[in-house]
Amino acid sequence: MKRRAFLVVLPALAAGCGFQLRRIDTMPFASLHLDAPPGSAVAQRVDTGVRGIRNLRLTSSAAEAEVALKIGAEERSKIILSLSGAGRVTEYRLGLHVRYGIEGRDGRVLAAPETIELVRDMTYDDRVLLAKGTEEQLLYRDMEEVAAQRILRRLHDLHLTN
Repeated sequence: MKRRAFLVVLPALAAGCGFQLRRIDTMPFASLHLDAPPGSAVAQRVDTGVRGIRNLRLTSSAAEAEVALKIGAEERSKIILSLSGAGRVTEYRLGLHVRYGIEGRDGRVLAAPETIELVRDMTYDDRVLLAKGTEEQLLYRDMEEVAAQRILRRLHDLHLTN
């Protein structure tokens, strides 16, 4: 009972001390070109995040933009972590690998190419196949969101020199 009361009061205490999640609302540049493979979930999440930034304009070509963000292909992985005594899968490790780079208008590298590697472990039970399939998709979606937020923070922390 005490734990439940503590968990209810914790958000109020955090808000009272001035704590806020880091939110990106400006960028150190005015225009961005997003270059990504078709259907990239991370790129879609970055695009959504960028559209909420008030001083930033998305361009249709890299020549029009101050900064070009190039997102490579996303790779998902699913590895068996453990088996039961009967040889049935009991745990998986899910992974997401995304490579990206940031260049200026003149083609100079503003941020060295970087790879984001995320993993999540998931218990598995084939008796609840539908629920576990949904859980897997939610975990991949979470990793895509984390990758997009990391990319947005990296863009926000750029130091442009003329």
